[in-house]
Amino acid sequence: MPEGEVITEALLHSMPKADLHCHLDGSMRISTILDLADQQHIALPADTPAALRVALGVGQVRKSLEEYLKAFEITLSVLQTEESLYRAAFELCEDAASENVRYLEVRYAPILHVKQGLPLPTIVHAVVQGLRDAEKKFDIRAGTIICGIRNQGPEMSYKLAELAVAFKNRGVIGFDLAGAEVDHPAKRHRDAFQLILNNNINCTLHAGEAYGPESIAQAIHWCGAHRIGHGTRLAEDGDLLNYVNDNRVPLEVCLSSNVQTGSVATMADHPLRFYYDYGLRTTINTDNRLMSDTTVTKELLLAHQHLGMKLDDIKELVLYGFKSAFLPFRERRDLLARVARELGTMGQSGRYLAS
Repeated sequence: MPEGEVITEALLHSMPKADLHCHLDGSMRISTILDLADQQHIALPADTPAALRVALGVGQVRKSLEEYLKAFEITLSVLQTEESLYRAAFELCEDAASENVRYLEVRYAPILHVKQGLPLPTIVHAVVQGLRDAEKKFDIRAGTIICGIRNQGPEMSYKLAELAVAFKNRGVIGFDLAGAEVDHPAKRHRDAFQLILNNNINCTLHAGEAYGPESIAQAIHWCGAHRIGHGTRLAEDGDLLNYVNDNRVPLEVCLSSNVQTGSVATMADHPLRFYYDYGLRTTINTDNRLMSDTTVTKELLLAHQHLGMKLDDIKELVLYGFKSAFLPFRERRDLLARVARELGTMGQSGRYLAS
C-alpha cells in the first residue's frame, strides 16, 4: 500500500477493518426484511425494496435520535423468531466480511425480541449461533454485546446484565446501555454495571450522542465504561476530555449516524478530527449499516473527504479499532499484529501497538 497512493473507496475496501459499534436490528438487508415479513405474514409499510427504503428513512437526516430510532420498529417486527435472529446475525457477518471487516462486535437488546414469547436465553443463543456459523465460512471474528435500554428502567437492565453474565465465554463479550439519553441518566443503571464489572465483563455505554458530557462522565465514573459509544459532545468538557485521553478510553465514532440523528450539524462539524489530533483513541464504526446506509469503508471515506484524514491517519484509525476490541489480550495482540503487517505499519518504534 504505497504511501503516495490516492485514497479511494476501493483502497479503503481492501484494508482489514474492525467494526465495534454495530446494531443487529439496524443492519439488516432490505431483501431479508421483506422475505421475513412475507414468511411471518407481517404487514410492512411498503412491499418493494425501494419503497421500504423510503419508509425506513435509509440514510436520511432526522430531527433527533428519538426520531431516528422509530424506524427500528419495522425491523424489530420481523426479528421475533429464532430463525430470523439467526439469519440476521449470519448475514450481518457475511456483509461485514465482504468489505474486509475482520472483527465485528454485534450489539442488540434481547428484551426487544420477546413479543412472540421467545425466552431471553433462546434469543441470545440464536444470535450467537448465527455469528459462530458465519465465522466458520468467512474470514471474520465476531462477538455479541447485550444492551440494556435506558428508558426501560434499571430493573430490566439488571436482568439483561444477568443474561450477559450467564453467556460470558459463550459468545457474549460485553454489555451496553442504549436508548434515549435525555431524561434517562446512566447512573440509574449502576447496579447492572456493577454486576457486569464484578464478573470481569467488558462494558461500553452510548453517551454524549444526544446529551452533553455529563452523560459521558456518568458512563465512566458511575458505570465503569471501558469504551464510549459516540462521545460526540466530549469536547464540551476539556477536563473530562483529558481524562478520557489520559486513560485511553476508546470512542466508538459513527460519523453518518451522528449527522442523521442531529448529534452534529454537518459532517464537517464532527469533532473526530480534533479528537484524533489531540491523541484520543478514536475508532470508526457503522452504528447501523441499513438505517445509515453505510459500511466501515464508507465511514473511512467520509473521514478522508470531509475531515481531511490522510492515509497514515486512516491506518491508525483502523488499528485503534482492533486495539479497542473486547478480546483477551493475547488474541487481540495477535490480531493486531496481523493487521498491522497487512497495513505496513509495523517497525515504527512500536507506536501503533502502544498508543
